[in-house]
Amino acid sequence: MLIIKKTEEAISSLYLRQPHFVLIHGLSGGSWCWYKIRCLMENSGYKVSCLDLKGAGVDRSDPNTVLDFQDYNQPLMDFMSALPDNEQVILVGHSAGGLSVTQATHKFAKKISLAVYVAATMLKTGYLTDQDVKDGVPDLSEFGNAYDLEFGLGADQPPTTAVVKKELQRKIIYHMSPQEDSTLAAMLLRPGPIQALQSARFSEENDDIDAVPRVYITTLYDRVVRPEQQDAMIKRWPPSKVYVLESDHSPFFSTPFVLFGLLVRAAASVGCTLEI
Repeated sequence: MLIIKKTEEAISSLYLRQPHFVLIHGLSGGSWCWYKIRCLMENSGYKVSCLDLKGAGVDRSDPNTVLDFQDYNQPLMDFMSALPDNEQVILVGHSAGGLSVTQATHKFAKKISLAVYVAATMLKTGYLTDQDVKDGVPDLSEFGNAYDLEFGLGADQPPTTAVVKKELQRKIIYHMSPQEDSTLAAMLLRPGPIQALQSARFSEENDDIDAVPRVYITTLYDRVVRPEQQDAMIKRWPPSKVYVLESDHSPFFSTPFVLFGLLVRAAASVGCTLEI
């Protein structure tokens, strides 16, 4: 019995030390976006959790009823709250998922070993100023009327959801990605709760947020969060490291092996490595 108990304790200790990546999708996406990265990570021995935020992926909530960022991001908040106090995770946010990562870092800094922003909105306090909006909100005006909008609160109210029009998705979001992945995305993208995103504002009272190391992975050929927007956010809230990908807005499709390598490298930079 003593041998069994010690073996169980050893397995439990190894499990806690195993780097645990938590992957957060952007607007209109879902956990499905990460399928290539999840496969690479799990096959290499890493622990991976991919979450669907409210009204996204397989979550059946109507996104037109998700009007507040706290409500939208609640699945991540619940996940972080349920983590044991002695466990830390590596949060990875793509695109608008960066807002989710930032809110979690404000509230659960001690449970986060590293925050990684992949072509993501990285604003310390969310959308508090006009400059925040300029730096963090995609400007797709050059593509004309790029969004399909829904008005869940009535036609005389601001739109509640948005999704890039199907005929423009590949051109804007996936222009360097394999055709089969952009086809998959066209089948799975859902209207995203833009009103909830616009309400993302975070208190500056928590000093612990700057104790969490941050890494930014830029995407050079991004047509959603433009390189100049990414550079502006990096300059305003400098991360500890910046990596560069020759990618469109969706490197989990267009450059999955390179992205995987950078995520592992970023984790190693804070001492999160697999123990063999």
